[in-house]
Parts: sequence; structure tokens; C-alpha cells
Amino acid sequence: MYKQVYLKKGKEESLKRFHPWIFSGAIHHMDDGIEEGEVVRVITAGGDFIAVGHYQIGSIAVRVLSFTDVPIDDNFWNARIRSALNVRMAIAGIACNPDNDTYRLVHGEGDNLPGLVIDCYGKTAVMQAHSVGMHMSRMEICNALVSVMDGKIDNVYYKSETTLPFKADLGQENGFIYGHTDNNIATENGLRFRIDWLKGQKTGFFVDQRENRSLLEAYAKGRSVLNMFCYTGGFSVYAMRGGAKLVHSVDSSAKAIELTNSNVSMNFPNDSRHAAFCEDAFKYLDENDDKYDLMVLDPPAFAKHRGALHNALKGYTRLNVKGLQRIKHGGILFTFSCSQVVTKEQFRNAVFTAAAQAQRKVRILHQLHQPADHPINIYHPEGEYLKGLVLYVE
Repeated sequence: MYKQVYLKKGKEESLKRFHPWIFSGAIHHMDDGIEEGEVVRVITAGGDFIAVGHYQIGSIAVRVLSFTDVPIDDNFWNARIRSALNVRMAIAGIACNPDNDTYRLVHGEGDNLPGLVIDCYGKTAVMQAHSVGMHMSRMEICNALVSVMDGKIDNVYYKSETTLPFKADLGQENGFIYGHTDNNIATENGLRFRIDWLKGQKTGFFVDQRENRSLLEAYAKGRSVLNMFCYTGGFSVYAMRGGAKLVHSVDSSAKAIELTNSNVSMNFPNDSRHAAFCEDAFKYLDENDDKYDLMVLDPPAFAKHRGALHNALKGYTRLNVKGLQRIKHGGILFTFSCSQVVTKEQFRNAVFTAAAQAQRKVRILHQLHQPADHPINIYHPEGEYLKGLVLYVE
């Protein structure tokens, strides 16, 4: 029997709406001896069971695994991984397409597994825990993953050194927990990419921009393209295939520039259309006015928590002012925010403000979001983190 967490009166209302987080302020008291990462049963003030989940010290005290009173055992993990796979099998071109072996298999709350991310790159799955409970359960999850994937996954790399609470002092290390491979080449829509799951950001690649990269490809023909904050060069490679006349990739990280050059060369060897620059974004934009007619602004998250929201919105406005000022007349601007705490409306307002400050006429051509393999739990709107706009700039 699991130890129990007891809620204050009335604090079960969000759980009745199936929201998967229980905040520390909602808890009245807990059984003695509950350790971080432990599975707990959650009880209302009226004495009724309402959820079972992982306990963690911090603002989000319990991440709900189930709203039914079930054991969190091998059968549970198998069922949840299989449910996630079924969703991917229902999405055209995901999980069963030889031209695309790069996809997200588990997307946290979107797959009713809060605190867990699993990205697949060919025969290798990269697993990332964002909660202590998922870290504690990593081997059970790995076993379920290999079983459910039934030959589709030969290797599981665990990458959670930077995603778990520092104070938890778990001594976690990145490394293979099942199988091993030196082959880190994956295919996305027929293009090949080197995935840096050892030291790269997230799980090694930004899987969530796949469909937006394809859209950019459709606009690239004959254009001069700037891919700002290029990281692995994903947008650059798609622009090359789309027939861009030149593609420039910019990032402040020398490692990112190295990775971008490698990915471009792997797909377009000795192609003189591409060049990469290790530069600060604002400095580069100031020095390159009226040079590009297709521009991508895809910065890292400006806000990791609500306390940083105000400064983040100012940052998005400032960046988009620069982009809008520097892009050619008749140019196309792809601009993004991946900050979860920034809403679609707030991001759009920041870009609206930027357009007014830049004094450019702007039309919205597309409103972009994360792809279907990053599903949003309808009861957890916070899961809608990626926002994007495609703008026509007169």
C-alpha cells in the first residue's frame, strides 16, 4: 500500500477536471516518511481517493500518474508506453515511415506521463526525466519501452543530468541504460542529421520543429535565408533542399556551428550556398541590414518560470524589432517562442509591438505550433509551449 497525501478542503477541484499537478499549497498533511520520488495516493479532505502520482519537494508536489486507484507497476508502464505508441502510429509519417525515423514517443503530460520525455532517433531512444519519480522508475520504463517497441528500439540513452532538481542530489549520470551504439545519424523527412545526445540541448535535436522546417522549405526557393540561433542547422538544411540561393546560419555557440556545418555537409557536400557564423544574434543583425528575404528567429526559451515572464516578453519584442528592421521588403519572417509560460496571445502581442516599433507593414501568413507527436493534454493547457508566426513583411 502506498503512503498517502491529504488535501486541504476544496483543493481537489482541479483534480476533478483531471489537471495532473498538485501544488504544495494544496496539501494539508502527509503520512510520515514519504521520500522524494515515491509513489503516493492522494486523498481529499472528505477521505476519498482521487489520484496516485509521484511526490516531489517543490512547488509541484505531486505529478499525477493515474486518477484511478491502480498500482504503478510493469503493467502500468507497458500500458502507458503502448498508448503513446498507438498515438504515433495514428499520425501519418510518424513511427512507421523509413523517410522519418525521428519523432517524440512520450511527451510528458501530453501522454499522461508527467515528467517523462522519450525521443526516438532511428533505433535509439533518448529518455529524459524531469521529475525525481521518473528518474527512480527509469529502469522499469526502459524495460517497458523495449518490450512495447518490439524490435524498433535497440538502444536506450538516459539523459537527465541537467533536467532534475539539483537539490535532490541523485548523482544521476548520462549514459546508455540499454544497448549501446556509436551511430547517431537519424533521418527526418528524407534528410539526415547528426544527433548530439551526449552533450546537445534537450535530447540532442529539436524534434518539435519538424513540420515548421518543412513549411520553411516551401518558401525557400530563390531566397536568401538567415537561420538565427541555428543550433543543429535544421532550418538551414531544409532551406538548402528548398532551393535557397544562399543560406547563412548564426549561433553564439561554436559547438552549434560545428554541428550545423556537419549536417549541411552530410546532406549537401561541397555546396557553396551555405556559410555559418559564430556571432551574437543582435550584433549580427545590426551588421547585416537588407541582406535576407527569408529569416528564422528561433531563440532558446527566454523564460523558464513565471518570474522571468516580463523580461522575456521584452526580449521577444527587442529581437523581433531587429529582425523586422533588417529583413528585405517582401521578406518572410519565421519567428518562435518555446517558453512555456509565454502564451500565444502574449507572444503575438510582443511581435505586434515589435512591428509597430519597426514601422513595417506586416501580415500573418501562418500561426505555428508543436507537431502532433508533441500532443497537448486537453486538461493541461500548459503543455502548449511552442508558438510561432510566419510573417510577410512589406
